[in-house]
Amino acid sequence: VQLQAFGGGSVQAGGSLRLSCAMSGRALSRFAVGWFRQAPGQFREFVASISTDGGSTNYAESLKGRFTTSRDSASRTVYLEMNSLEPEDTAVYYCAASWVSGASATETSYAFWGQGTQVTVSS
Repeated sequence: VQLQAFGGGSVQAGGSLRLSCAMSGRALSRFAVGWFRQAPGQFREFVASISTDGGSTNYAESLKGRFTTSRDSASRTVYLEMNSLEPEDTAVYYCAASWVSGASATETSYAFWGQGTQVTVSS
């Protein structure tokens, strides 16, 4: 089982990026998916999550209104849409998959982790 986040890059403040998360070896549609990020010198923190059926989402309080996660059952892909990006959003972003069906904010809920993708926001 391999999980991968991709779509990161460099953007100016105020810009947008869309990250994607895909899984090989199993159907991602069977898992709840969480997004986490880690900035240099910081602990990894929760960003957003979405339940297995896509009916429930959860966001870090500070990111509500700017970040949106969704899933496409047809393509078995989960997305993180990031708008109005700020330099403080600069981090490596990870997606993770959980057997627990709900949209958990807890790292220990997630059994599978992908390689991160770098997001850099310049002022």
